[in-house]
This record gives sequence, C-alpha cells and structure tokens, in this order.
Amino acid sequence: MSEGLRQGGCRCGKVRFEATGQPMLTLACHCTNCQHMTASAFSLSEGYLTEAFRITSGETVLGGVHGGTRHHHCDYCKGWLYTQPEGLDGFVNLRSTLFDRPLTDPPFVEVFTGESLPWVRTGAAHSYERLPEMEEWPTLMRDYASRAGATEDVNR
Repeated sequence: MSEGLRQGGCRCGKVRFEATGQPMLTLACHCTNCQHMTASAFSLSEGYLTEAFRITSGETVLGGVHGGTRHHHCDYCKGWLYTQPEGLDGFVNLRSTLFDRPLTDPPFVEVFTGESLPWVRTGAAHSYERLPEMEEWPTLMRDYASRAGATEDVNR
C-alpha cells in the first residue's frame, strides 16, 4: 500500500474502496436519519474529494433516505458505505469505521447536536445544533488540515 492510500470495505467484503490522501474533514452526524440508518447514536464520516475516492471491487446501490443526497450501500449486505451530499457533487463522505485502519482521533466536527441523544458526547472540536453555514466549511477544513498535519508530525 502506498503512502497516503487507505483502503476499506463493507461488512461482507464484496465492496472494497480506497481513498488517497488525508480526509478534508472528519464528522459525526447526530441527525435522526443517521441514527436510523446506523441503528446507533450517530454516523461517522471522513470527507474526500470524489477524485480521491474509488470503488475497487463490487457494486453499490442507493438506499436509506431518498432525495438529492445519495447514500450508497453494498448491493449484497446492504452496509452503508458512503454518501454524496446534495449540492456537493465533487465531495463524498465515507463511513469512517469501514476503513481497514480507521482513524483514532475524535471527529473534528459534529452536526445536528439538537437531535442527539442526551448522553452522547463525541469530543469533537466544533459542535453545531444543525449544520454550519456554507461559508464556515472552508475555515473548518483549513483548521482540520492544519490540525491533522500537526498530528502526523507528532506520530512520525
């Protein structure tokens, strides 16, 4: 495996994927749709540009919440693999725990905390009751990149 290439896959192993480089952002979403799709308190995502991501084997199907946002699942085990958010065609959110070697830091941002279960705490650096304003995302991504770079330097 080359430097900066991370691989992962669904629960049954039929769908495999890879992402190149560091994520642009890590995120926990507490919305009730994510709670229902994960059967858990929140979903965990790592955001990548679409050109940094590719399916290496298997097929995906759309599922979950229908509409402009596209949730991709394994066509066999139906595991939720990634999301292409509506209006952000060049961006993909990969489910963090599906990587063969998941990141161990807490998510950098958490959203929809207004819908979270009252006992849930992620340790995210930034929390939002709903979503950040569109103009806040570039700053959050820059802050994450500078923090991620500092973490990499410490771990070398």
